[in-house]
Amino acid sequence: MLKSKATWNLEESVTKNLTTTSIIDRLFHERGIYSKEEQKQFLYPKLEDVQNPKYLGDMQKVKERIFQAIDNEEKVMVYGDYDADGVTSTALLVSALRELGVNCDYYIPNRFLEGYGLHKEALESFYSAGVSLVITVDNGIANVVEADYAKRLGLDLIITDHHEVQNEIPDAYAIIHPILAETYSFKKLAGVGVAFQFAHYLLGEMPTHLLELVAIGTIADLVPLVSENRIFVYHGLKELAESSNIGINALKKKCNLDDKELTARDVGFTIAPRLNAVGRLQNASLAVELLLTEDVEHAHQLAEQIDELNVERQQIVNKIVKEAEKQVDEEDGFIILFDETWHEGVLGIAASRLVRKWDRPVMMLTYKRETNELKGSARSIPAFNIFENGMKIRHLFTAFGGHSQAAGMTFPYDNLEEIKTILNQQIFNQLTEEDFNKVIDISSTITMELMTEELVQKISSFAPFGMGNEEPNFHFRRKPDQIRLIGQDNKHLKLQYSGTSRIEAIGFGFGHLYYRLSPNSEIEIVGKLQLNEWNGNRTVQILIEDMAVEEFQLLDFRGRNSASTINPYIDTFSSNTIVATNMEKIQQFMSDTKNIQLVSYDQDLTTVTETDILYILDLPDHIETLKKIIAKTNPNLIHTSYSITDDAYLQSIPNREDFKWMYAYLFKHAPIHLNVDLPTIMQVKRWTKDKIVFILKVFLDLKFINIVDNVIRINDDVPKTELSMSKTYQQRIEKGKIEKELYYSTYEELKQWFEKHLNVGVPIKEEIPNEL
Repeated sequence: MLKSKATWNLEESVTKNLTTTSIIDRLFHERGIYSKEEQKQFLYPKLEDVQNPKYLGDMQKVKERIFQAIDNEEKVMVYGDYDADGVTSTALLVSALRELGVNCDYYIPNRFLEGYGLHKEALESFYSAGVSLVITVDNGIANVVEADYAKRLGLDLIITDHHEVQNEIPDAYAIIHPILAETYSFKKLAGVGVAFQFAHYLLGEMPTHLLELVAIGTIADLVPLVSENRIFVYHGLKELAESSNIGINALKKKCNLDDKELTARDVGFTIAPRLNAVGRLQNASLAVELLLTEDVEHAHQLAEQIDELNVERQQIVNKIVKEAEKQVDEEDGFIILFDETWHEGVLGIAASRLVRKWDRPVMMLTYKRETNELKGSARSIPAFNIFENGMKIRHLFTAFGGHSQAAGMTFPYDNLEEIKTILNQQIFNQLTEEDFNKVIDISSTITMELMTEELVQKISSFAPFGMGNEEPNFHFRRKPDQIRLIGQDNKHLKLQYSGTSRIEAIGFGFGHLYYRLSPNSEIEIVGKLQLNEWNGNRTVQILIEDMAVEEFQLLDFRGRNSASTINPYIDTFSSNTIVATNMEKIQQFMSDTKNIQLVSYDQDLTTVTETDILYILDLPDHIETLKKIIAKTNPNLIHTSYSITDDAYLQSIPNREDFKWMYAYLFKHAPIHLNVDLPTIMQVKRWTKDKIVFILKVFLDLKFINIVDNVIRINDDVPKTELSMSKTYQQRIEKGKIEKELYYSTYEELKQWFEKHLNVGVPIKEEIPNEL
């Protein structure tokens, strides 16, 4: 058995009698789309359906102020943020303002020296440099104090933002924010979406050449890809594929994306992380410079530098995650970890990695010794709104802001225990045990026959995929033809199926489950359908999201009794039990770990405990002993690697005439010497030595004969006794039955035998978890 890591949300009623058409109709219905007109509007979103930006706030007031700045040749500063949304927002607005003729520059705060949002020192430096107008992008809505300070300095402050509105709204010259704009119906724009609509109004027409920046920032910020966000990303990806932006093209080339049609996945996993990496490790102005440069050579130098920073970022994250995992207390509902050496720029990424592993919110912090403060980021699970719950204890934070699933914070070290206690109380009060599990929504169960190139292409027309328009998952159940490990360090899993066509399933990061899967088991997979192209061949592929095995699993290595078939499994399971005829044989499989229970067939079984996996190295002399061991250990998997030596089952037991002939021979020629007469008997009867020895052992058991110094003599006056009374005879019968059932049986017969004895009066313990 292998338990799925996530909760699978699947309506069985929509999994029967499916066709390609019904599957696509189901995808529309899941999105609340029913009419042909709605379907067309969804599949082919139009820029004309974007709302007029005049509804987004004090647009006319702002436009007049911008043109006043142009007329008066004022200096204007665009104040951005250091993530991909903030970087693209900054580049977009600067580009638009410069098109208008505004004398503008940009400023990105340093994550480490200043942190997120407006800062008094920066505002003061702008004022000293002669700046009279400051426009924020992707920040500012939480900067009440700083807005007041800008006003006292005589700076006009225009805030464009999309983050959660807090208790008090800044007193700024103007605020452009979808949540505050009653007449603007779509509230989920990214910061770059707000900046785009701002530029749209200022320019008097939609700047479609800037949509590629909107696509990058919107995808990177993980806002819902519905309504206007879907329109922006749909058209932005097309602009991105044919970009004339020198910096973007240099980055695309570095990412090997310069000759293909781009997807949201390409942006989310390739382009956006590189833009984010700059602000995480140093000043993000480097990324803005890349997006604004008009020098080809300089663009390639910047793209190279940014790529190197991304590699460094990956290495730092991997190190932090390894260290953090050692600190995790599995009893916590809300995990809070800190270390003085952790790089604060990557703590959000590290927290996300831990959230995926532990299925609970994680706050990662670095300790600032000079101020005795903790600063960092938190990531949450869908069932727990980290922003709302954090705002309930806002007084404990020096700084706090974010969204339902992500937040940044700074607070005194002395408040750590109180914050941890309250957040754990909140989460345990609000959530049940099931709420912690990731939920995978599954569109339907699908068969191999339905997994065609046509279906995959129709599903891809629902792209771009993202939050609010997730790429659909399908459920697939079948026994694979092949299971193997692939990739560097065997980290990934590949399952292959054959039928009318060949289908492959790829599980990235699922390599650790290889030794938990029997190649003869029916494996359930949940994943996304894709087309895989290799050497000109196109095949349908399932990208695995989760997997499970409902049935008991048997790992059948009969006849291959060696350490190589056992050792890889011992390192995989938390509890192992090895059973053999004697302890000496088991000792070779001992390792430094303490997760092995050794059992011999002749020992007292009262201390034997349950196990994840049971390894059977030898066949028992008595099958009842093995039944008791199976019941006591109650394993999820059984690993058989026993061999046989004398083939009791295949060697027929001598019949009654054979025994009569042998006794008559002994009676006539006794005493006889084994070394002399045994070869004669073998030649005369054409019997094997083993057969003759077996008959003689039976006679010894029944006291028909005695043997001293290899000389056989007949015992007188021995009462007539049935052959079946011989212990040797009984053992041979028993051994033959054992070999028949446990060695010469088919895989299915053996599996059924074990299943039968696993369930005899023993409660089934919890399945092995699928630890993604």
